[in-house]
Amino acid sequence: MHNDRKNDDVLVIGGGVIGLACAHYLRQAGRAVRVIEQGVVGAGASHGNCGLVFTSDLVPLCVPGAVRQEILGVLRRTSPLSIKPTLDMGRISWLFRFAGMCRVDHVRHAIRARAAILKSSEHLFEALLGPGGLAADYETRGVLLVYRSEAAMQGYAAVNDLLRPHGVAAEALIGKALLDVEPALREDVYGAWYHRTDSHLRPDKLLASWKQALARSGVVIEEECRLERFRCAAGCVEAAVTNRGERAARDFVLAAGAWSAPVAAQLGLKLPMQPGKGYSITMDRPAVCPQIPCYLHERRVVATPWPSGYRLGGTMEFSGFSIALDQRRLAALTAAAGEYLRDPVGHPVFEEWTGLRPMTYDDLPVIDRAGRFQNLFLATGHGMLGVTTAPATGKLVAELICGQTPHIDPSPFSVGRFG
Repeated sequence: MHNDRKNDDVLVIGGGVIGLACAHYLRQAGRAVRVIEQGVVGAGASHGNCGLVFTSDLVPLCVPGAVRQEILGVLRRTSPLSIKPTLDMGRISWLFRFAGMCRVDHVRHAIRARAAILKSSEHLFEALLGPGGLAADYETRGVLLVYRSEAAMQGYAAVNDLLRPHGVAAEALIGKALLDVEPALREDVYGAWYHRTDSHLRPDKLLASWKQALARSGVVIEEECRLERFRCAAGCVEAAVTNRGERAARDFVLAAGAWSAPVAAQLGLKLPMQPGKGYSITMDRPAVCPQIPCYLHERRVVATPWPSGYRLGGTMEFSGFSIALDQRRLAALTAAAGEYLRDPVGHPVFEEWTGLRPMTYDDLPVIDRAGRFQNLFLATGHGMLGVTTAPATGKLVAELICGQTPHIDPSPFSVGRFG
């Protein structure tokens, strides 16, 4: 799926959901676009995530008390978080910076920024996935945040109050009221907060459909095309040097997910990001399958149903760039699901997967021109909201490159915030 064109208008580095979204809106703006991907399009974090279009997820991970809560969870072996002991100063620095962002003022700032990009994506998805649009098993059924205990459920009330001014507060469902909405839950589950306006999709189907649509629109997609270095001159990137030769372009977009930081480092650009490893298991639908995606809150595990299958996913592991499967982490997903769901596992299992999320310490993405390089743009650091924020990110990148007025304020996503 490529041609011999060597000089492109825009070269997008990365064939995940963010890279394809950038290519989509750039092509829509009339630019000639090539996407290069070191592996197969959509095989990274875009492939195996739980597919929530979680537009009510306004509150960042870095909230007051988060560090203490997770450290206690690690000590009690109840936390989905795992941090591999390391002398890697980059990871240590990231962790300290994350702790420093657990402040009320940052939470308020992040909520405003996330509200803008998430609301934009919600509207853009309606056009992308509507009649005649991309195929993705897309359903608008909401998301249930499910709790086993009253105390844990009440802990979300303060978060819900922060969402209310933005029109995305959840409804509390307890006992029978919850089971009437989602009979697949166990009777001993206490309750749930129901975010009715959220939706979900099957990410691998989305990526496959989007790839085909981009190719039909004239976007050139090169897979197994590994970036090796850049050729630069006079404050501009002139070409990406790949294992398939040079790819010159007028503008470049770095949308390589967790690998964006080491790629940017080749140019002397520091992106304080860490790869956050997640796991998922994809299987056939169990006999008693949820109809609504369920976020099993105390265990931080998501159960997502689709017409074509069912997925359990979650965990957050900081262990570098390894993508080795840890069977203990996979087993923890099914064990957690068994605490909430009547029939937690389907058969057969189609895939056991792990992938790396690009995590910034302030839990906001980076969408900006890359410092001293006038024709290099960054679209990365989306953490666990890559799918949800992809359309708005792609549209914003296209606006920045084309010199158009941004449809949302880009300043919260500036690379300059890292100093």
